[in-house]
Amino acid sequence: MAPAALGGGAARDGIVTSAREFLVTVCAPSSACCNRGRAFALMSTLLAPIVVDHMPPARRSLRIAVVTETYPPEVNGVALTLQRVVEGLRALQHDIQLVRPRQTDADLARRANGIDEVLMRGVPIPRYPEMKMGMPANKALGQLWSRQRPDLVYIATEGPLGWSALQIAHKLRLPVCSDFRTNFHAYSRHYGIGWLYRPIMGYLRKFHNRTAFTMVPSESLRQQLRANGFERLVLVTRGVDTDLFTPARRSDALRREWGAGAQTPVVLFVGRLAAEKNLGALAHAFQAMRAQRPDAKLVVVGDGPAAQQLAASVPDAVFAGTRRGEELAAHYASADLFVFPSMTETFGNVTLEAMASGLAVLAYDHASAGQMIRSGENGLIARLGDEDEFVRLARQLVADGEHARQMGQRARLCAGEAGWGRIVAQVEEVLLATMASGAAAREGDARAQPMAGVA
Repeated sequence: MAPAALGGGAARDGIVTSAREFLVTVCAPSSACCNRGRAFALMSTLLAPIVVDHMPPARRSLRIAVVTETYPPEVNGVALTLQRVVEGLRALQHDIQLVRPRQTDADLARRANGIDEVLMRGVPIPRYPEMKMGMPANKALGQLWSRQRPDLVYIATEGPLGWSALQIAHKLRLPVCSDFRTNFHAYSRHYGIGWLYRPIMGYLRKFHNRTAFTMVPSESLRQQLRANGFERLVLVTRGVDTDLFTPARRSDALRREWGAGAQTPVVLFVGRLAAEKNLGALAHAFQAMRAQRPDAKLVVVGDGPAAQQLAASVPDAVFAGTRRGEELAAHYASADLFVFPSMTETFGNVTLEAMASGLAVLAYDHASAGQMIRSGENGLIARLGDEDEFVRLARQLVADGEHARQMGQRARLCAGEAGWGRIVAQVEEVLLATMASGAAAREGDARAQPMAGVA
């Protein structure tokens, strides 16, 4: 709105009178400070139109209860991306109450910089003993949110703690939204319990359809969930820190530790070493690459229950264990190619991290790879489930080092468009729409009002 000038009326008359009285005083002959030039300049200033700026209203600061089963220092895609979202929301001046399971006996709630942690009881997840699953906490959450009522509840995971949060949010008539971050239904097929696929999908559908909106990270996943009866799905992708993940972190010293020279093609995998990551395809692909380039090296970053099985398949691979922060970024940048055979990702943060690090990526046409990679231009993608094509493309990738470098350079440019600021702004938009809908709190059935991008 344009500024307004105060040009008349009683207020202006009072100012004029005061100005004249001031001039009489300062310009009197007996005055030692008489300076007519200064006085008349001051008079002109006082009589000029007064401009009043119409300032826009300040951004509203929300009190957001974020409920999650996983958070750093746990290392997985859900924990790390949620941390970036929480930090981004704090940068937008929102107050965060972070509800999560206690990870170890020494784990203490942190209260600083607008983030107030609340720790709940957790138990180890089968096959993932270092990770905790939250337990039902209806009573504790009911008491907490009755004393410290948030403006809305944002549930990031669908475990027992998330289910309790959903129930109590409805009971207290709090708006609630959710995030679909893990393909639990797809994981069931990799652990000999494929018969649970439909019950798990039914639970997830019931869970998310009771929230105002569900954020999903890829269009392919949104279409899949829509076909299975999920409602009010909003596409919110993931971001990458291009200052952290950059080709500038390439380290010749690190490559020497791996036994790689300047011309040695280093193939990298980053991820949890577990059945759902399709590690058999990784071993087959690298064996084909080794047949093409006998000097190729495989570096594996990550840990998990399938580590020994992978080591038996590729005995001379370098197993670097779990890496974080700048160490992880240096491992990406010091490699040459990135091979990722998983077909169960909701997004696949590692794909973006590899692209930002300037690596040519080989992956299936799925999740973030399906969205970000233009096969042959900034990486290579194989048809989903076609392992023969995946292996063939792996051989092609290592055979032409110059083309791989060019694809890596273009991958870096593409990843630069996926900054976290834009992603956090999208999350904030969903949170504000959840507040506006009010459906979860008023009706208990999450009949949300229309929002752009909802399917």
